Amino acid sequence: MYAQRVLSGMRPTGSLHLGHYHGVLKNWVRLQNEYPCLFFVADWHALTTQYDDPQGIVGATWEMIIDWLAAGVDPARATLFIQSQVPEHAELHLLLSMMTPLGWLERVPTYKDQQEKLENKDLSTYGFLGYPLLQAADILIYRADKVPVGEDQVPHIEFSREIARRFNHLYGREAGFAEKVAEALTRLGARRARRYEELRTRYQEQGEPSAIERAQALLDEVPALSLADRERLRGHLEGTGKMILVEPAALLTAAARMPGVDGQKMSKSYGNTITLREDAASVTHKLRRMPTDPARIRRNDPGEPGNCPVWPLHQVYSDEACRAWVEQGCRSAGIGCLECKQPVIDAILREQAPMRERAREYIEQPELVREIVAEGNRKARHLARETMRDVRQALGLNFG
Repeated sequence: MYAQRVLSGMRPTGSLHLGHYHGVLKNWVRLQNEYPCLFFVADWHALTTQYDDPQGIVGATWEMIIDWLAAGVDPARATLFIQSQVPEHAELHLLLSMMTPLGWLERVPTYKDQQEKLENKDLSTYGFLGYPLLQAADILIYRADKVPVGEDQVPHIEFSREIARRFNHLYGREAGFAEKVAEALTRLGARRARRYEELRTRYQEQGEPSAIERAQALLDEVPALSLADRERLRGHLEGTGKMILVEPAALLTAAARMPGVDGQKMSKSYGNTITLREDAASVTHKLRRMPTDPARIRRNDPGEPGNCPVWPLHQVYSDEACRAWVEQGCRSAGIGCLECKQPVIDAILREQAPMRERAREYIEQPELVREIVAEGNRKARHLARETMRDVRQALGLNFG
């Protein structure tokens, strides 16, 4: 069985904002302490919609990586790399495209959704149609079994699972597979082999999910079992052949709706963001100018927190006591809108302070960022080459 591994990536968009921090980066920082993690810049993915204006991708990449580091992503705990610097991604994407039914790509929910949202852009390209397959290649090439996503991205993970399953079914049937499985079963011992077959039957005939977990645990009880035999028995268990590509699972993350300075969801397209490393004076200015409950025209007019764009920020940044103070003070006109905003301003500045401090070193010494990424590229490429060796062997493309 392959080791647990987490993979996640971001398109290079330049400086990140607090929505990115609460929606993605805080989760990355947590995950890096629990699993081996690979975090990458999806620069090729940026070209699927930005193919006519690629000039800013490199600069946006470096800015984004500095923000990752500022947010607490630790290169000693996670591998940080750039997609295009590991060309094996493209090779696997090409090889997978040979066996991917066109209908699978056309049915991905975001395909038509994005075409409608970006109707001013010509997205009738193969790159845009095929980006879910490139995304699948990004995951499968590292045999990552965990991909942190929100619920809206689960179809992409299921697509990757289908691709892995189809590849293993088509190419995992090595010559003499049945005989090699039989030999591997003898190495389990008679008692474990019988138990393995019982669990395999329960999984394949009755669809019992726990059966496959128990069978895999049974294999782990035999440390002397070779990796090749372990893969064959896993494949036999699931009704495929040798497990060459690992089916990833979605690691669901709670949706974080970070409000912007106008009350809408924080987004660059709305021009309502606060960036991770934004100057304190600028942050204070933006928040003090935020619109409030339109019913509070004068200082002594009572208001309703639920009608105020500042209230969602209190949901993110204020504790229960502070929120109770806001509710009582707003409804009674006991506090003014600037007083209401001050705890949010203070909380955001406290959150940003360590980010600005961590970023300073990388801004002053940009070569440190280059070194971190160069080492990450090297580590990622080593893993990718291992997978591609097995993929080429399965396809019979061994010329060496």
